[in-house]
Amino acid sequence: MDEKGAGMNILLDALKWLAIPAHWLGESGILVRATEHLGLTLLIVALAALIALPLGTWIGHTGRGRWLVSATGAARAIPTLGVLTLAGLWLGIGLAAPTLALLVLAIPPLLSATYSGIASTPRATVDAARAIGLTEKQVLAQVEAPHAAGLVAAGVRSATLQVIATTTLAAYTANYGLGRFLYEGLKTRDYAEMIGGAIVVVALALVTDALLALIARRLRARTHSYSDNENNSLKESL
Repeated sequence: MDEKGAGMNILLDALKWLAIPAHWLGESGILVRATEHLGLTLLIVALAALIALPLGTWIGHTGRGRWLVSATGAARAIPTLGVLTLAGLWLGIGLAAPTLALLVLAIPPLLSATYSGIASTPRATVDAARAIGLTEKQVLAQVEAPHAAGLVAAGVRSATLQVIATTTLAAYTANYGLGRFLYEGLKTRDYAEMIGGAIVVVALALVTDALLALIARRLRARTHSYSDNENNSLKESL
């Protein structure tokens, strides 16, 4: 049998594996694993946002510490599996190691997007806001933050998709998430289980991406409308 035929058979076997109800239920079923996978993804993105959004806002608003954006951008080149291995040696078995490794992955796109969004606010608009007496906090909240919202949403979307795809590595140090199907399938040469797990990860990523794209599109439309109204108000005030 040629490679194409063998690959098609493996795919069909994976679809058959997914069609078995028992694989979806129970403590180690797809539904539980998918919930774990998505929950860890949301936790990582939330923790990364708590770090990256305030830091990116401060850098974009003040212009200080821009080297941090470059440094974290360079960190994207570090293999996540390598970080996970080192973290696992340090922190041991469990979720602590993958949480740290995934944070290293999630922070750069959020930091870069937040910084770019704040820093790209037209200087004329910012100067006009200051000229009419707005404080720095008001300039940030009423002018720069609305302008940056679209880019921040894009950063959240990018970080979330990267984390969803890479959270499979959590199974490397913990019996957690959809990655267990990939590791168990590879270990036992059950390629139907391995490919079936990969299909679920891809489906989860596509559904999440579609939802985030819809949210980002609506947010962008609202912020553009808000920014236009704010600019008109500033012009009238001057």
